[in-house]
Amino acid sequence: MAALIPKTSLQIASKQSVAVTSVAVQSSCNYSQKPHILKNPNLSNLKRGTGGRSSFNGIVCTIFGASGFIGKHVVGRLGRIGTQMIIPYRGDHYDVARLKVCGDLGQVLFHPFDLRDEESIVKCIKYSNVVINLIGRDYETKNFKYGDVHVDGAARIARLCKENGVDRLIHVSCLNATAEPKPILLPRGSQFFKSKWEGEWAVKKEYPEATIIRPSDVYGTEDRFIGVYGNRWRQHFRGIPLLNKGETVEKQPIWVGDVAAGIVAAIKDHKSAGRTYQFVGPKRYRLSDIMDYLHELLRRECADYGYRRIELKYAPLFMLKVKLTEALSPAYPLGYLHMEGLEKEHTCDNVVKGVPKLEDLGIEPLPINEQFRWEAVPFRFDGSYEYEHNEFGDIQFPEPIA
Repeated sequence: MAALIPKTSLQIASKQSVAVTSVAVQSSCNYSQKPHILKNPNLSNLKRGTGGRSSFNGIVCTIFGASGFIGKHVVGRLGRIGTQMIIPYRGDHYDVARLKVCGDLGQVLFHPFDLRDEESIVKCIKYSNVVINLIGRDYETKNFKYGDVHVDGAARIARLCKENGVDRLIHVSCLNATAEPKPILLPRGSQFFKSKWEGEWAVKKEYPEATIIRPSDVYGTEDRFIGVYGNRWRQHFRGIPLLNKGETVEKQPIWVGDVAAGIVAAIKDHKSAGRTYQFVGPKRYRLSDIMDYLHELLRRECADYGYRRIELKYAPLFMLKVKLTEALSPAYPLGYLHMEGLEKEHTCDNVVKGVPKLEDLGIEPLPINEQFRWEAVPFRFDGSYEYEHNEFGDIQFPEPIA
């Protein structure tokens, strides 16, 4: 005889199964138990799609400095996860036009702006819930000094983001930012580092919940790390002039793809609001070892080329070349060779204990020996030979010091 089951029992059982199913779906899909309240609750702000390039993940992001080295990689990573992006630009729009293909049709929008014009900045951020500030200068020009870009401009963007209700602000600084930079070659030390430090405090004052990113020397395609040392203008009599031959300088360079991945991870992680992160490579090396390895990759170590590290103190003609390059270059210093650049490259990377790193955002940075070789290929001498043939011998990566 079949058992008789009351109707109320069936209703309770069905409700329990629905609740269990909903919890399982939330767990498997990583749904939050504390939903984020939309400030503009309209249909255009709702997620749609399966989460890929042709979806919309609910993030409308304005990326200042998208035409720069790091910016292009950030735009590419945001585009592949369905982010709608506004790309502010100044000057010729063809400088950023190629970023159109980083997102799906209609997902990448452009708008002209000026860092001193608040109205143009507001037009770029008024529909966004995330703003990333990547604007920075490695050298000063007659139009923009370090303070104009790193301090005043950063504070202006932060203030306008706060006034317009932007949910998240990501501000990119640099690892060695400090209020009192140690003089190495310049009498007052690196004003780049000092302005970056002042910019961080200016942003925190205007937008306390801002996330500060401090990357070390970033290498990658079209960078100013491998690209500087691989440039012939940086050389002097077939050698590389370095202070103390680079043996007293310690670096932890990081790949640009890891920096971009960390910025995207910081956007997704709401716990990162108001925190400061250090983005550094997993290992620490002497600058002298990195230079020797790089020039082996570039095939400039042979007797015909005569590569060597030169003591900077005994290269007065090189210092004269640097100063003439700064004085005579109309815009960009030729080969990115300037005194501020020499000051920065001879500063050891200062990793502060207790400050979160890239790993705290769930990103494991690539070891330099896995990516460095590939990034150096465009500067390689005699590119008709391949590493697979081993005609130049096996190139061993130097041992890290930490």
